[in-house]
Order: sequence, then structure tokens, then C-alpha cells
Amino acid sequence: MSIVLEGKNVTKTFGSRGNVYEALKGIDFTIEEGEFVGIMGPSGAGKTTLMNILSTIDRPTDGEIWIQGENVALMKDKKLSAFRRNHLGFIFQDYNLLDTLTVKENILLPLTVTKMSKKEMEAKLKDTATRLGIYELADKYPYEISGGQKQRVAAARAMITNPAVIFADEPTGALDSKAASSLLEKLSQLNQEDRATIIMVTHDPLASSYCSRVLFIKDGQIYTELFKGEQTRQAFFKRIMNIQGALGGEGYDRI
Repeated sequence: MSIVLEGKNVTKTFGSRGNVYEALKGIDFTIEEGEFVGIMGPSGAGKTTLMNILSTIDRPTDGEIWIQGENVALMKDKKLSAFRRNHLGFIFQDYNLLDTLTVKENILLPLTVTKMSKKEMEAKLKDTATRLGIYELADKYPYEISGGQKQRVAAARAMITNPAVIFADEPTGALDSKAASSLLEKLSQLNQEDRATIIMVTHDPLASSYCSRVLFIKDGQIYTELFKGEQTRQAFFKRIMNIQGALGGEGYDRI
């Protein structure tokens, strides 16, 4: 299996001179094509900083981030922007949909800067939106649909370009448990069927139980990692809860 993303000695410090805070302390890891990786840890552990660096939103103070064989940490802003557009997909907690565009227009937004024909776009829209159960909502506006449906629209927009990596930042944070489970099942399905590589930051052990591997961050370092393997989701959930307890439950938003 090919390596899609690799971090080498990833370090991030904030502040200057006598007042330096080290948010990430030389993290090393690899993520292979088709993995669904969860990142967990107490508040302030460094998981959001790590997510921002992996997704090229921020740059490391030191170290390398390799995506698709390129060290994005060294890329100039213009090249990085194009790389992000062509190779990465994003799902945010607050959806980030444009209210003045229909569901269809929101999903197709990343393709409007490509040379893809209208016919090809329509075919991709139908395939992606149908699999996420939102094709019948294509002509509605974001304010006309539920939170769970909005998040599936955001997921469709992230996936429409077949990105090398999809970054999901607390994607279930604003959803009720039923909508959250529905979204996670869809993401898991797309991960398995398309070998889509997904990296998800979450506070929620239930969300992490859908992953194939979970990294636990503590004090800016990888504390441990769990692999799901052949376990049931319920068994994996229990193991995640055990590690979470060992890390100290305080500081978790939701257990």
C-alpha cells in the first residue's frame, strides 16, 4: 500500500524569546492510502495544531510534511494553494456552505476551476450526492435543509474532486447523535468503497470507532495509537474509551 501522507519531526512553537510554547514536539507518523485515521486527545494536547499543519492551513516551525510525494512544508503560498485545491478535501464542523448557492452549486464549487465538461460534472454530482443520500436535495438552499444534511453536502463537496486526503475537523460536533451516526456510516462506506483516505479530529469516541486507526495526542506528542483490525466497532469503541480514561478524561468536550 502506498504512503499518502508522512510527517517527519513535525514541530510547532508559538511565542518568542523567553515565552515559547511548544505545541508539537517532533511528531513522526505515516498514513497509507485508504486509511480512515482519527486524531484524539485532551483539549490543548495539540491535535488541532497538528490537523492545521497536515492540512496545509498552517506551517510547521520545523520538520517535513509529505503529501503525494511532495514536501508541502517548503511550498510557496501560490503553489501550496493550487496543491490544496487539487489534492485535498475539507469537511468543517460548521459546514462552510455558501447560503446564496444551491446544494448542487455548493457541491460543484471545487470543479468550477477545472476544465471538466458540464456533462462530466453532472455525472460526478449524481454519483457522489446519491451515495451520500442527498441527490434529491440538489435544488434546495442550505437554509432549507437540516444540519445532518448540510454536513453531507459538505462531505460531497470535499469528495467531488477525488482528493488524495480528506480532512474532517470535528465533523459531527454540531450534529445530534442520529445525524452523526448517519454521516459517519457514509464516510466509512466511501472510505471502504473508494479507498478514500480520511483524517478526522474528534473529541467523540463514538466517531473514532468508525476509523481504522486512532492516534492519541498528549502534550504535543503521540501518546499511543490503536488499530481496529478485525474488531467490531463496539469492541473498538471500548478500547478507545479505555485509552481516553488513561489520558485523563478532563478536558474532553464530550465523552
